[in-house]
Amino acid sequence: MTAKTIIKQLDELSIPYELIEHPPAWTTEEADQFIIGIEGVRTKSLFLTNKKKKNFYLLIMDDSKRLGMDYLAELIGEKRLKFASEELLLEKMNIEPGVVSIFGLIHNELKDIQVLFDEEIMNEERLSFHPNDNTKTIFLKTTDAIKYIEYLSFPVKIITI
Repeated sequence: MTAKTIIKQLDELSIPYELIEHPPAWTTEEADQFIIGIEGVRTKSLFLTNKKKKNFYLLIMDDSKRLGMDYLAELIGEKRLKFASEELLLEKMNIEPGVVSIFGLIHNELKDIQVLFDEEIMNEERLSFHPNDNTKTIFLKTTDAIKYIEYLSFPVKIITI
């Protein structure tokens, strides 16, 4: 679904947001330069899988935080985690690297992605995400991000990383 579809959904759900348009940004570092001064946590959304590629995870965390992959694997009961391939990302979320976010869940009809939020950002007022388009960034309330994910029928698990 395009950014236009995501925006329409947010409007239909009465979820307020702030939309920022900018040049293409493929990394969180690139995106950050276009949203300087705008209130809200810059999120990093990581699409992960286990060794057998049977379990899938979308981890949302502050983009300035480092992830200990072994620690996360142990925390969620996996032996080993890795970044999912571009092919799996396309298959499961119908998006490319550089645009991974909660909005890609709209394409996951099997509902087989577990959504994980780092506890550290849950008390923040606003979060930012690409709306399946790396030329746009959407800021919305943290509670509304959770509301959107639950609207898509994905449970959210809060973890401490």
